[in-house]
Amino acid sequence: MIEKRLEPVQEECEDSDSRQSASGCTIFLGYTSNLISSGVRESIRYLTQHKMVDVIVTAAGGIEEDLIKCLAPTFLGEFSLKGMELRQQGINRMGNLLVPNENYCKFEDWLMPILDQMVLEQKTEGTHWTPSKMIHRLGKEINNPDSVYYWAYKSDIPVFSPALTDGSLGDMIYFHSYKNPGLVLDIVEDIRRLNSKAVFAKSTGMIILGGGLVKHHIANANLMRNGADFAVFVNTGQEFDGSDSGARPDEAISWGKIRMDASPVKVYADASLVFPLLVAETFAHNASRLIQEKESD
Repeated sequence: MIEKRLEPVQEECEDSDSRQSASGCTIFLGYTSNLISSGVRESIRYLTQHKMVDVIVTAAGGIEEDLIKCLAPTFLGEFSLKGMELRQQGINRMGNLLVPNENYCKFEDWLMPILDQMVLEQKTEGTHWTPSKMIHRLGKEINNPDSVYYWAYKSDIPVFSPALTDGSLGDMIYFHSYKNPGLVLDIVEDIRRLNSKAVFAKSTGMIILGGGLVKHHIANANLMRNGADFAVFVNTGQEFDGSDSGARPDEAISWGKIRMDASPVKVYADASLVFPLLVAETFAHNASRLIQEKESD
């Protein structure tokens, strides 16, 4: 996948929806929100900072937790801590991580003026907002090199989150809609843009950490080109529960989401442990060539 990506491809069309990728392999990276919370954030940030992936898909929590960490810290706790006692102290538990309510108050204070400005630009300039455009804007506004989405903004890597309202961001958009109504986010434009990234690519690769929406959204985009050429799934899901999250790559081949002549891999492991190792032995190992290639674009 990485070797193929280093093969240059000439762009042939000015239309952004049908522009061919400038690399030999367009790499789609998908991850569930818990990976930003649990410590894989730094590995993902490394990839975006050095333009080593081309498209990102994540859940709402995968956006907001990165931004919130720029505003206030998350603390290490224990899985066994009692929910009722934490609730009484104004602390939220994510696995063995603890997030004070105050963090979300800081997030709200930071986000509300940005939403005001987005509504203003929509009304006065005709800005057509989509979830990916909003994430791009938030990456610009956070202006913090610790952030994944700051580097996605700087590197011009599109980030798609079709369920952007399923989290604290959605809560804030909901509250804001009563104070300053009118904001519209168009998911149709985003699905056209995401699918086009696959359709007009010379070849594609999928790296998907976890399952659920992010796994299927990337795989379904690749169905539009009769399947991805490369695929690596990392999750602990099993196929016997009938969910797509635990499905083996062979099932995706049956749908045309992975090509029949591909050699996909599923790693049955905790992505928070395995993915930093995979990055170190693949992307980081080829870092000098990848960085030089992107700097020459």
